[in-house]
Amino acid sequence: MEMVEKLTLITPDILLFVGAVVVAVLGLSGSRTIRQAVPLITGLFLIGSVVVTQFVYADPAALESSGLLFPKIGGYVKSLTGVVGLGLVALGTGTVDRAYERAVASGSAAFDPLRVVRGEYHAFLLLSLAGVMLVCNATDLIWLFLALELSVLPTYVMVALSRNNRRANESAIKYFFLGAMSTALFLYGFAMLYGATGSLNFIEIRDVLATQAAGEAGIAPFAVVGMGLALLGIFFKISAVPMHVYAPDVYEGASNPMTGFLSIVPKIAGFVAIIVLCGTFGWAGREQITAAGTTMVQEGLPAPISAMLWMVAVLTMTLGNIGALLQKSIKRLVAYSGITHSGYMLIGIVAGTENGTDALLFYLAAYSLGNLALFGVLAGLTRMGQDIESFDDLAGLWRTRPRMATMMALAAGSFVGMPPLIGFWGKLMVFIAGVESGHVVLVCVAAVNSAISSWYYLHLAGVPVVRMSTPRSESVTNGPRMAPRLVAVICGVGLLVVPVFTTPLYEFARTSMRYGELEEPAARSVASPTTPGRELDQG
Repeated sequence: MEMVEKLTLITPDILLFVGAVVVAVLGLSGSRTIRQAVPLITGLFLIGSVVVTQFVYADPAALESSGLLFPKIGGYVKSLTGVVGLGLVALGTGTVDRAYERAVASGSAAFDPLRVVRGEYHAFLLLSLAGVMLVCNATDLIWLFLALELSVLPTYVMVALSRNNRRANESAIKYFFLGAMSTALFLYGFAMLYGATGSLNFIEIRDVLATQAAGEAGIAPFAVVGMGLALLGIFFKISAVPMHVYAPDVYEGASNPMTGFLSIVPKIAGFVAIIVLCGTFGWAGREQITAAGTTMVQEGLPAPISAMLWMVAVLTMTLGNIGALLQKSIKRLVAYSGITHSGYMLIGIVAGTENGTDALLFYLAAYSLGNLALFGVLAGLTRMGQDIESFDDLAGLWRTRPRMATMMALAAGSFVGMPPLIGFWGKLMVFIAGVESGHVVLVCVAAVNSAISSWYYLHLAGVPVVRMSTPRSESVTNGPRMAPRLVAVICGVGLLVVPVFTTPLYEFARTSMRYGELEEPAARSVASPTTPGRELDQG
């Protein structure tokens, strides 16, 4: 029964695996109608996974027997992943096999199953999202490794499939080789963690490290070095310094919908993996039984790891901003922008408090919504059949397509943190968590970087309004599919509307990070988070 209850929590993930097989087969069908239905079928499986998630994570028995450090985090992350996946499927509708399908429809080419890749593309998309979901259910180092690789490996192929040109192939090769290097780093780190603790299981590792920390010698140096290497490898997934160098080239080479995918999905997987790893070092807090009762103790990360994360956060947000200021390509700007936002989100990790992780999860939702709005605009427009990539393509867009220009302005405003957009609340919560944990200098650096970023975000929002149309920008037309523009409008309006529901959304994130707290909050007396090292509740 215990195994059945554990499998219950990965039911949404299994559903996506089934969906991947189904769409891969349907994509090879000789019927054009069936092939065109692949994106719709993909979306239905994603909707099903979101619905199933709400049921399985409402089962206390499954959560209690899960053996997870954070049993509830999957309810939030899987829901977010499924909703984001729906938007990403809509962005890519009609982009894969577009030229070949036109040739088949016109009769100038005979249908050949070996030449169509729409089914494979959507199958890889579902597999990547399933990998993100599986990260939430990782109980040991091997599971976490496989889940992270499943979330990233399909994207190497998707980058190459997204555009039929040399730039996409070059981007995929760069992405693959740098990804292999990052995999080697965090796998070596995992090996060192195993060597230092003698276990692969996260809960057992946490207990061993807690015992070591209580001793005179402290945590084994092998464990600290292993944690550092593991984090360094995972920084590749979130485009954090020093593993960020691939992002601009890969983003530029991929299609606009695929760039949107890369800007969101790997970050979700990477940050959830970092949360899980930090939890093994007692950063999540642990229960301590005393004569006075149960006490929750916030231990904090080892000093070298905390210092490493602090420096990486500063360098990531600063170097990302510097790179973004120099860009003329929209997608390269978005790449550096994503690097900067990873730096902001790392504040939630550095904070080491419950509020820090709550704010991080909320920020991921706000960041994803802004990216969907922005890439909805970029994927919904085309210039002579090619992707929109340059600021010159946006000149005068307000006069020809005011709705798209408005959505782009809303996305830019959310990224810079302009109230009342959802991005403002995301940054505010992360900054508050940083201040509460005592990292005031780090928050000040982030605030300065946020102010600097306003220049290029306002430039992104202002070019469609201020600059006059040119022959190049006048050739920009709506793309052949309405779905990306619909995503842009829905998510752009969402940037304004979702803040009304900030409290329920933040509460959803907060309850998903109650460390082992499966009963009602009132059943446990835990005070508000404080600086790591202090007791959260005196019993």
